[in-house]
Amino acid sequence: MRDPQRVIPRAVPLALGIVLAVYLLVALAVLGAAGADALAASPAPLAAAVEAGRFDAAAAVVRAGAAIASLAVLLSLLAGVARTAFAMAANAELPRQLAAVHPRHRVPHRAELAVGAVAVVAVAFADLRDAIGFSSFAVLAYYAIANAAALTLTRDERRRPRALAAFGVVGCVVLALSLPRASVLGGAAVLAAGALAYAVLLRHRPA
Repeated sequence: MRDPQRVIPRAVPLALGIVLAVYLLVALAVLGAAGADALAASPAPLAAAVEAGRFDAAAAVVRAGAAIASLAVLLSLLAGVARTAFAMAANAELPRQLAAVHPRHRVPHRAELAVGAVAVVAVAFADLRDAIGFSSFAVLAYYAIANAAALTLTRDERRRPRALAAFGVVGCVVLALSLPRASVLGGAAVLAAGALAYAVLLRHRPA
């Protein structure tokens, strides 16, 4: 990006605005087509909305599109987690072997393979409903941390009022605590274990 200080502050609200508009239009469309009760009872709300209309034959296309979209999101998440693992390995917070970069493709191939293997094991042996709840808790936790970090910025460093970051922290905490109890307890336990392990690592890291 040639001018990130100018482009990013414009791109973020624009992207969020487009996504919110699309979500709103989809929500209004499916509610108008099938109704709130039918959507709440359906395991596939978008397909149920299509089946309730005149183009019910297109439900299979909607299901396929949803599957492809989910796989695309999963791919982007795996790439992000792999790069996080790569950065942690480079800082000696994970095994150093994960910090390798492929000589030809210039990607952290070992970290990506490791993260992919963990995802395969989770899909094969774990209840995905619990995994989704835990993932939601973890995402909200690091969003809360990002907003808390924004509270430490000085007046010259901030682009938005400090109250906006405080609202972000409160919103993330409220949403995280509204998740199923098992997701909250499991996520909190994993975060606490990670924080403890990091504190031990810092204490024993050579100066």
